[in-house]
Amino acid sequence: MPTLLIVHHTPSPNCQALFEAVVSGASAPEIEGVRLVRRPALSATASDVLDADGYVLGTPANLGYMSGALKHFFDQVYYPCLDATRGRPFGFYVHGGNDVTGAVRGIGTITTGLGWRPAAEPVTVTGEPGRADIEACWELGATIAAGLMS
Repeated sequence: MPTLLIVHHTPSPNCQALFEAVVSGASAPEIEGVRLVRRPALSATASDVLDADGYVLGTPANLGYMSGALKHFFDQVYYPCLDATRGRPFGFYVHGGNDVTGAVRGIGTITTGLGWRPAAEPVTVTGEPGRADIEACWELGATIAAGLMS
């Protein structure tokens, strides 16, 4: 059974709302035969990444970059997963107070280095998430999960 790994750093109610929408989309009734694994960024391991077939990443934008927790995740898994996970699909969401540009650029650079394949447009949210933002995160989870269905 294919596995979708959601790696997230969720320190605020806004990030929590986006995370829950991704999980809801990835576990929608139409999604069949995909195992969903959720890991906080500080707990996710190289084994989690190697055991998964696709990924959704979630982070706040902190000081113009992804959270330290997500960066720590990438630091821990980059070399152990570099060759084995090339070509795997991923998507991500970023929440920021007013700018998410640096976080989006950082995630793009690292995932390009890993050779992961973007399977959905990133969801970027500034300020309090609105209905469209929640729906976009739902679609993100559903899209990545649906792409893994056998």
